[in-house]
Amino acid sequence: MIYSQPSSARELRVCRLGRQPYQKVEALQQSLVAQRIAGDIPDTLLLLEHDPVFTLGRRADPAHILVSEEVLARERVAVCCSERGGDVTYHGPGQLVAYPILSLNNLGIGPSDYMHLLEDAGAGVAAGYGLATHRCEGLVGVWIGRNKLAALGVRIRGAVCYHGLALNVDPNMAHWAMIIACGITDGGVTSLAAELGYAPDMAEVQERFCDSLCDIFSMRPTEIPVELLEMSAEGELQ
Repeated sequence: MIYSQPSSARELRVCRLGRQPYQKVEALQQSLVAQRIAGDIPDTLLLLEHDPVFTLGRRADPAHILVSEEVLARERVAVCCSERGGDVTYHGPGQLVAYPILSLNNLGIGPSDYMHLLEDAGAGVAAGYGLATHRCEGLVGVWIGRNKLAALGVRIRGAVCYHGLALNVDPNMAHWAMIIACGITDGGVTSLAAELGYAPDMAEVQERFCDSLCDIFSMRPTEIPVELLEMSAEGELQ
């Protein structure tokens, strides 16, 4: 079956991966992107948390990691290069990571519009908790004042987007002090927990993000088990 559907019938496969190492999921994305380009699978959303890691995008300055290798080892924070756009960012437990693998041709939009709509999906989650967010001119992400709640980093291959959005629910905020996040020197980082005074349930935040994304793109979510992804991808997720 070739998955090219009218918007009224567009399917979104949703898979919750739990907590995973960064490189394992990047390899999984590459496999899924190739399948999406070929039309072998429908649009897919991966929802997960990563083991602690600083990732360097294609425009990253390694000097934006501010601590030594000894500190990284002590804190058990890995460092990985990434195919996504952008500079240095942090992923770790307590952060919602969402990787939509979507055909932009099917959506009928270009990269710039997609980035704005992905921001809107993250903003929709915050709004559900009563938080007002905004865009910052010239910067990417979901912001509360001068503090970033959600970061975006995307790559597009064959008109299929991958990587995506990382929204801070209740991560270890001390790890953010070890980098110049996204290369931005005059902005901070925040989380849902910091803004609300309590940490929302991660499964609830994942559900709200999925609903927000589906509302924006007029999609119908179908939850699938990890095993279904592994059938067509190299290696196994732990």
